[in-house]
Amino acid sequence: MLQAETIQILCLTATSGVPLFSRGSSKQLPFSVIGSLNGVHMFGAGQNTTLSSCETDRGGRVMWRVFQESLMLIAVSGNSATSELQLRRLLENTWNCMVLVLGLEELGNLRNVERLKRELRACFRLIDRLLGQDDHEGMMGELTQCADCLLTPQPTLLQEALDAFTQAASSEFGCLLVRGRVAAATEKWWRLAPQEVVLLSALVRSLSGMSSCDYPIYLPHGSPTVAHRLLRFQLLPGVDVCVLCGPSPSLHQVESELVGCFWSPLTETLRRCLEQGERCLPPTVNLHRSTLALLLINRETRRSVSVCAPPRASPSPPDTAVPLLSASKCWELLRLFYVFAVTRYFSMEESSSTPALVDPPLQEDFSQGFSHSPVHCYLVTDECKCYGLQTPQHQLYLLMDLTVPTFALRSIATQTLSTVTMAMGF
Repeated sequence: MLQAETIQILCLTATSGVPLFSRGSSKQLPFSVIGSLNGVHMFGAGQNTTLSSCETDRGGRVMWRVFQESLMLIAVSGNSATSELQLRRLLENTWNCMVLVLGLEELGNLRNVERLKRELRACFRLIDRLLGQDDHEGMMGELTQCADCLLTPQPTLLQEALDAFTQAASSEFGCLLVRGRVAAATEKWWRLAPQEVVLLSALVRSLSGMSSCDYPIYLPHGSPTVAHRLLRFQLLPGVDVCVLCGPSPSLHQVESELVGCFWSPLTETLRRCLEQGERCLPPTVNLHRSTLALLLINRETRRSVSVCAPPRASPSPPDTAVPLLSASKCWELLRLFYVFAVTRYFSMEESSSTPALVDPPLQEDFSQGFSHSPVHCYLVTDECKCYGLQTPQHQLYLLMDLTVPTFALRSIATQTLSTVTMAMGF
């Protein structure tokens, strides 16, 4: 149905099957195929059977999901390597994007289908970002449902400035983003559902190019029917500060009276944060020299840090040298290893605020018979070696180059976890 590397999202009305939009692939599925996908789901519903996913004879995968008994989202992948977890996350995130932009009432009451089609266009840029059509390498939050964070050398200084700025803007919800990652946030911002924090960060990235904006949003879990204002200001290219507020203050008032007052003195500090790039750890935190990439999740706070180490020349002789992996390839392998580990060994903590959107954990049959919860796993491939470990508070996913002895992976992973958590208090 699709090329091997593409994923397409279809949105239809749940009762009549009227197509509302299709995103993801430059070559859209024929109307007859879309009708068949809707028809087989409706046939199952008529037989008291819920069709949630299936695999095609050509190696593709399809997943269906009905929201609010009004809209149906269908994810179609032409790649058999695409897991159910990835498609499930994509459907949940797509629905939350629609609620974020339009609100639950607009989506739940289909009074005018043609008008809804037009209004849904406002969601396309954000949905395309989730589908990977925009550059967001290294962002793992849409998959892990944990906020992508940047650990800065001077967190206290930025936190105090953000708290004061947010209070002056008559709000309790404020966030500082550096290259799309949360560098600081107020206490109330962290109390938002993890999915909301992830999507708000993605929304701010999609609004790049404007120095400031006043954007109406709905919180998919906290306030799906009452709109709030998202005020977003670009402090430097790649650095944004945003607050959630009510009818006041005005965008002009905050921009002219508060932004320069609170953030101009911290310009150099913000520039140093930008220099960290995709290395979301301060330069003082030293990783093992063979580290290619890592993902560290704090299971309690639902925050994560992902790092891609710059490629280095192999110390091996030329005839045995291991080919260097690009940064994009490392990010891809890290995502695949995360999916591998959480669908086979580790647990996935879901937010308790989203029971209606959460399916049972996706784990393979052999792990169901374990009398214990695995805390370590590793995988050796032709491209790298992977190691994962789980503690009551953290999960660490580590990619190492092939020169590292397999027996040394456990000690390196344990030391890496200790180094990052002790140095940064993460």
